Amino acid sequence: MFLSPSAGSSSAISSGLLTDDPEEALVTDCDIVVEVLGGEHPAVEYIERALDAGRRVVTANKEVMAKHGARLLAMASERGGEIFYEASVGGGIPIISPLKRDLSANEIGSLRAIINGTTNYILTVMSGGAEFAAALRDAQQLGYAEPQPADDVEGHDAAYKLAILASLAFHTDLHPDDVYREGITRLTPRDFRYAAELGYAIKLLAIARRDGDAIEARVNPALVPEGELLAKVDGVLNAVQVEGDLVGRVLFQGAGAGALPTSSAILADVLDAAGSIVQGGRPSPWRYTSDIPVKPMAELVSRYYIRVEVADRPGVLAGIGKAFGDNGVSIASVIQKETDEEAQTAEIVIMTHAAPEAAVQASIRQVESLDVVRQVGNFLRVED
Repeated sequence: MFLSPSAGSSSAISSGLLTDDPEEALVTDCDIVVEVLGGEHPAVEYIERALDAGRRVVTANKEVMAKHGARLLAMASERGGEIFYEASVGGGIPIISPLKRDLSANEIGSLRAIINGTTNYILTVMSGGAEFAAALRDAQQLGYAEPQPADDVEGHDAAYKLAILASLAFHTDLHPDDVYREGITRLTPRDFRYAAELGYAIKLLAIARRDGDAIEARVNPALVPEGELLAKVDGVLNAVQVEGDLVGRVLFQGAGAGALPTSSAILADVLDAAGSIVQGGRPSPWRYTSDIPVKPMAELVSRYYIRVEVADRPGVLAGIGKAFGDNGVSIASVIQKETDEEAQTAEIVIMTHAAPEAAVQASIRQVESLDVVRQVGNFLRVED
């Protein structure tokens, strides 16, 4: 076992079984290697060496599993080893094992998840009226956000985890680079206020759906109806909603990060690995079917929320309506929210009917070119 020597200070584990030298751990005649280094390198090389020797590997490494998971799982099958990675997604939430075993009889239609506790905490604070910068500082002071938070707030962390879940659910190899990604830095308190007035919460969602012969895979902030369970997942909690053809819709919710939840998942994997060894069970094969193409974002069909600052004068709505109409986008509602009498501007919120992403983006570009439009303040997808 590769552990820091200090880890044994309050443990009954013999000091002779502990080392802070990964090389020593990899050459020792052991059955299970636990990797909790984090990052892509040198973790992936250590995992490869352990699997090449036919060992069981337990890892919490989301980046390695997102980028190399399919190859490592195939390698484990070929060498007679196995890789367990429950802790790579959702902290203490059991989701990898259910997808591998309990839901294996289902054809999974979709995954929708809140799988980054840092951003979920920030969005929860912002829903109370805080600006993004203040909510981020709060998260950093509480230890929920790193000093350099880009991986979280720009959606990279969630994209890694979605790639893992989607690859497992759809028996394919989805790379995180194939996941469309938007972060939460453009959100403002007024977006939360307007969303609430319209009956929605704003969440950073990781979404993977089957769409014919392709997969929709994206991470982006979205409006979620307040009546949905995902809309009520607040603070640092995570949740994964799975929809199968047999089981219907199920939700896994719990602590998505932290030492104790992560330890729960790692130790459960260690026990599974040990049980497999003792009972002489053969490792479960990697259920790969084929590479499934990812649907281009331009082909996504959704409803949209668009916040626009305009000149406060007659004829504005006619020009905006024409821009959307020219691109075949139907407007569901237009609501004037705030007026700045001194600047002679007004803010309007547009909600569209379902429309292709490409048409909505073209409409926004046309709206931005109108001389009566000061700026398009924000643009969010609606997850009804």
